[in-house]
Amino acid sequence: MTASPTSGPTAPPPDIEGFTTPKELRRRWRANEEVALLDVREEGPYSLSHPFFAVSLPLSQIELRILDLIPRLSVPVVVYDDGEGAAERAVPRIRALGYSDVSILAGGLAGYARVGEVFRDVNVPSKAFGELVEAIRHTPSLPADEAKALIERESNLVVLDARRFEEYRTMSIPRGVSVPGGELAFRAREIAPSPDTTIIVNCAGRTRSIIGTQSLINAGLPNRIYALRNGTIGWTLAGHHVERGKTARMLERPQASYAKALADAKSWAERVGVGMLDAATFARYQAEAATRTLYCLDVRTPEEYAAGHPAGFASAPGGQLVQATDEWVGVRGARLVLFDDDGVRARMTASWLTQMGWDASIIGPDVVAPTATEIPAPCRPALPEIGDAAIDVARLAADRAAWTIVELTRSPNYKAGHIPGAHFVLASRFATDLRKLPGDGPIVLASADGAEAAFALAEARSATSRQVRVLDGGTRAWTIAGHALETDRQSWISTPDDVYKRPYEGTDNATEAMQAYIDWELQLVAQLANDSVSNFHVV
Repeated sequence: MTASPTSGPTAPPPDIEGFTTPKELRRRWRANEEVALLDVREEGPYSLSHPFFAVSLPLSQIELRILDLIPRLSVPVVVYDDGEGAAERAVPRIRALGYSDVSILAGGLAGYARVGEVFRDVNVPSKAFGELVEAIRHTPSLPADEAKALIERESNLVVLDARRFEEYRTMSIPRGVSVPGGELAFRAREIAPSPDTTIIVNCAGRTRSIIGTQSLINAGLPNRIYALRNGTIGWTLAGHHVERGKTARMLERPQASYAKALADAKSWAERVGVGMLDAATFARYQAEAATRTLYCLDVRTPEEYAAGHPAGFASAPGGQLVQATDEWVGVRGARLVLFDDDGVRARMTASWLTQMGWDASIIGPDVVAPTATEIPAPCRPALPEIGDAAIDVARLAADRAAWTIVELTRSPNYKAGHIPGAHFVLASRFATDLRKLPGDGPIVLASADGAEAAFALAEARSATSRQVRVLDGGTRAWTIAGHALETDRQSWISTPDDVYKRPYEGTDNATEAMQAYIDWELQLVAQLANDSVSNFHVV
């Protein structure tokens, strides 16, 4: 049974000053007490092995992302690595941003692995939950060959692609229509008004197909509904053709089917225990945000969010929020408040999050009006003063050969285009990799907009005796000034393991990687049971 969320973080202090033991961390998770566990290695190593609720936040990204991931400065924050020294470097950087309760996981990853399960891949809690849903609810699915035969012979059938529109546009199965997972219960009846219409829900792998199919079943649709077993991976492994560049989607608000969709969503949310906030309760939540972490999330489409959203709410489309909760929410045990303007999408999303052990409530436009139209920028601290370390684009371009340029960006971005002659170096590896740069002249750090480079300047200077400068305005300023980026040559000084190559995205994945991913997902329920910290409860 799911533990009830506490009214605030009540855990005792760590066993040793400056450290939190793995057993204490696991106790907090089981008790639903607030705590954030940050893996400060690069995403590649993180994807190979990490604790269940660990959130990936590489050392070089701390200042860029932590304030959105962990909005309450007094929440307990625990960091770890696997002996690389990143955790010790992360602690003072996090404390400098105002966080008051920062500790290191005693024994690091190896120490944790002695008392708890470690997991591979990313977004693991969401994927493990999807597998648990299928196991408990016996969510119906079809293998690729059967689905293909049905698609080819049955006219009264729709295929609803539950991924993000961008993923759908990259590749899709025949007859697919883009309906991201959080939209399914809201829109499916409008797309398939007849109860005789067969519905196939697909994603790239398994989770969003399972959750999408079960969402429609939970929402009371009487149709025959199936998940495409193993998604486009299974379709591809079976040797079937995928389509590219499709744009079919439904953005119009449902009309004829809306009343039924709303009534069924209300019924299901009430059964699960999802609460709806009134103005007084939401005001109390906001007042308590200094002692209880609060995330306010708009679960509608990005287009609707851009047209108008409640102030202080971040865009988190419902399907992706369930699929990748840890990309928005860094504090396990926190409160989540979900907004929509229809009453269907927030309820269905919150119903899943509640079953995943979150304290999730919903709120409507009668309490918070969607009047803000400016897309909020990521919450970041003020840039450090770098004084005469700044160099402008004109000076760099005038004598580029005099400078050794280092690009601080994610490796796929570097590969897609970088300042000519720039080298790829990860800021987390300055101590070992800056010395590998050619020459002995001054170094210029460049990043997307200059922010990451400015934050990295102090560590770069401590790692090399060479002069280090920062490109003012970053690569963006370089291109705005009319200078071209280089795409045909790369210089990989650091090993590019900063981004995990997901075997369910894109069209160039190896057969072995796709099959291994499916095999891994299928054993998650057993690993989940052995770990025993999830607080999941499938209704």
